[in-house]
Parts: sequence; C-alpha cells; structure tokens
Amino acid sequence: MSKSRNDTSEWGYDVLRRAIDAAGVSLWKWNVETDEFAMDDRGYELWEVTAGPELSFEHLSAKIHPADRDRVSAAFAATRATVGSYEIDFRTKSGPHVRWISARGQGDDAGIVNGEVTGIFIDITDRKQAEEGHELLAGEMSHRVKNLLAIATSLTRITSRSSSSIEDMTKQLMNRLTALDRAHDLVRPLPGDEGKSALLGDIFTVLLAPYDDEDEFAGRIRVAVPRMGVGHATATALALIVHELATNSVKYGSLSAEGYIDVSGSMAGDDVEIRWAEKGGPEVTSPPDMKGFGSSLVRRTIEGQLGGSVSYEWSKGGAHVTMLISSEQISR
Repeated sequence: MSKSRNDTSEWGYDVLRRAIDAAGVSLWKWNVETDEFAMDDRGYELWEVTAGPELSFEHLSAKIHPADRDRVSAAFAATRATVGSYEIDFRTKSGPHVRWISARGQGDDAGIVNGEVTGIFIDITDRKQAEEGHELLAGEMSHRVKNLLAIATSLTRITSRSSSSIEDMTKQLMNRLTALDRAHDLVRPLPGDEGKSALLGDIFTVLLAPYDDEDEFAGRIRVAVPRMGVGHATATALALIVHELATNSVKYGSLSAEGYIDVSGSMAGDDVEIRWAEKGGPEVTSPPDMKGFGSSLVRRTIEGQLGGSVSYEWSKGGAHVTMLISSEQISR
C-alpha cells in the first residue's frame, strides 16, 4: 500500500527547516536535570546570546525584563505539572532595547527525552506594540469624548452668561460649534492637502475662537506668536495640546469664570517657546495633580512628537504653561 501524500515521514529536514523559518519561530530544548539550555541559530539571535555548554536556563533568565523575570521562572517551573500545551508571553531587555517573546511547549513532561523538554520561541514584538498602540488609542479616544462633553457643557454655560435671549443664545452657541468644526478642518486636511502648512497663529486663534465671547465680552483670548508655517503633523499635535489646555480652562481655569488667556511666543535659541498664561480665573490654592491622562497626553505629545518640553507654574489666577518646540519639527 502506497504512503499518503500527507505522510510527514517523507518530508526532509530542509522542508521542515524552511517551514519553521517561514513561520518565524525558533526551536529550543531545556535539560530539566542539568539546567542546560540550547536553541537554533534564530533563537540565539532572538535572545542576543551565544551558543555554548555554559548557557543555562538561569543564565538566559538574566535577559528577561526584571518586571517579568519572577513570573516567567515560576511559570516555567509550573509547566512540568501542566497537562497539555502552554504559552507564556514576556519581555527581554538588552540595553535600552525591549523585545516581546512568546514561549510555547507541552507540559506534564510530555515528550521528554533524556531529561530534555522542547518548545519554540516566537518574536511577538510587533504584535505587542500594535496592541499597546490600540490600547493607547482607545484610552485617548475615551478621553477626547469626555472632553467634548465637557466642552459642550462649558460652551453652553459661557454662552448663557452673555446672551440676552434664547434666540441670542442659540445664535452664539451655533457660532461656537461652527468654529469648532472649522478648527477640526484646520488640523485635518482634505485628501491631497497633506503636508501643507498652516500658520502657527492661526492654529491657536481658530482652535480657541469657540471659547471667546462676543460683543462687549470679546477679547478673552489673546494670541501673539511668531509668524511661521506649521506642518500637518505638528499642527495635529498642537491641536491635541490646545484642546487639552482649553478643556482644563473651561472646566477649572480662567474660562470657567470671566478671566482670559494670553498665548504668546518667541524664538528661544533653536526652539520656539510658547507661553500659555491664564488670568482672572478661580483662585488656585494649591497646584493640581499632574498625573492624569490629559497631563500625560500633553507631556507625551510635546516631548515625543514635537521634540520639546513643557513646564507648569501656578499663580493665584490660573495656570502658566511654557512649551518649547524644536524648530526643526515645526514644519513637519
């Protein structure tokens, strides 16, 4: 009787090796009696170690991220009592470089030969980074939705203070909502317009226009910054920052009362320095906690995307925020 075409005994080593390489996995074996650990070439490259009889599970564990080391050691020890397959995800750290690895194998000493158990390693760094990115995006979107609700409430309250009738309030509120829509278009160009610049002053003026009052209350927002073009990526990042600072102001700061905001700017060596100063708001008795998502978003955006820094000072009348932005980043 002829053998089946699916009979793996007919498959040569080269075929299996190509399949393993195509799957991006590395093979390992661990002698549970001597603690000696061995891998294929991909595994040594993945862990950034060299082959040799001195390589042990204990030595390899030193490459595991300190935050995961105890968990992984306990998990590997427990696998020998685990019936069926197992999977452990953890980080390795080599200098500043962090990599995610997934270890997979069979527990309960299944398939153990001469004291050796076997399994595979898979580099899952890209997947983990994508998952972290999605979690960050979800958190940021949730934060933005909450901010938009706070803005809608605050704009309604601001408008009611300067309105003489329901009709007047409706008109002013619609104007403010329309200004919000214009601000959105400013930092989200139409297809084909990517990369075109907006003016730095226009970004602040347009984004903050919905929070200014009309008629005799006009002029609560004052903007005086250098005339320079801002690229799409920087405009988008600045929009996040302005949105966050304005939201905090209408919730807790000068825009929640009858105060005002001065936005000024100048060149500071090779950087652009922008100063956000609130005055006339509720008295600040003590600096607020700056560990929330919004504060982290501002700092991460300025430091990570704009190559700069941010600092806060607190006067009785409100927040004073100083932002430094790399001049090389401005046009991007």
